Amino acid sequence: MALAIRLVIGWTYFSALWRRTILADKLDPEIAGYIGDKFNHFLPNALGIQPIIQHLVEQPGLLWVSMVIFTIIEGIVGLFIMLGLFTRLMSVGVFALAMGILLGAGWIGTTCLDEWQIGVLGIATGFVLFLTGSGKYALDNYLMANNFKITQKKWFAWMGSGVLPIREGLFPKVVLWGALAILGITLMTNQVFHGGLWGPLHNKSVKPKLEITEGQIEDATLSFDIFRTEGVDVYGSWVIAIELIDEQNHTILAYTQDELASLPEERISNYYVAKIQPGEHSLVVPLGAKATLNLKNEAFASLPQGAYTLKITDISGAYWTHKVVK
Repeated sequence: MALAIRLVIGWTYFSALWRRTILADKLDPEIAGYIGDKFNHFLPNALGIQPIIQHLVEQPGLLWVSMVIFTIIEGIVGLFIMLGLFTRLMSVGVFALAMGILLGAGWIGTTCLDEWQIGVLGIATGFVLFLTGSGKYALDNYLMANNFKITQKKWFAWMGSGVLPIREGLFPKVVLWGALAILGITLMTNQVFHGGLWGPLHNKSVKPKLEITEGQIEDATLSFDIFRTEGVDVYGSWVIAIELIDEQNHTILAYTQDELASLPEERISNYYVAKIQPGEHSLVVPLGAKATLNLKNEAFASLPQGAYTLKITDISGAYWTHKVVK
């Protein structure tokens, strides 16, 4: 009865390997679409696993190794689930992979809370497949039907298929409490990521948001950190203006759209693999990217001591401000 679930959930994971290696090269850090950049997008609002993600995106070599291993695991889990081989062991893999997706990216999704739905449904289907095993149309069943020695081992029922060695009176309780726990995870993450139980509803994937920190003016340099924490993950925030404003609300200095598009890359010090960089018409800030910008201009050196306001404007009209003291 779980055949359709097996085939579909198996393909969703195996297709990750298929997409990244056969249909396109998404494991090359130098090519657009690198899966490591996508992983970097998870960082700003991941739940509970931010330190792990941050450590990886700060170490490009380690991140690449992790993405390769992650892709191979997804491919093996998906293929074995479709074939019905070591089904229960692979269902634990489905559960773990789905939990990782949920905690890392459950907040991303512009229309239907995409990643959150993928995560919670993956967790539920992994649990169901552990309970059911693979059924008739599976290699597990072929091994058992032909009395292969491996199927006589006590551990095979836990890792393959067949009747779970759980007492008949205990089994319904395992089903009930497991289902309730998964429902609890579903409701909790729905609320944390999207306000889905009580309002206000929110979706951090719709509008870009930039966080500005560490602003200072020293000699002829204005420096500050900029971190993109919200917005659509498939394209950047386009910064078209950076202004420094005094206490009388006068613009002291302004970098225009064209100036930002030609900003020397040595003025940008990126923290992670997702990089802030000049684009054709603006300064492009991808989701999850963080960098220190060092803007040099002799006008900064002659500014009097005092407090100033740094204003950064996106092409959408949204803007963000930060107090800077010289």
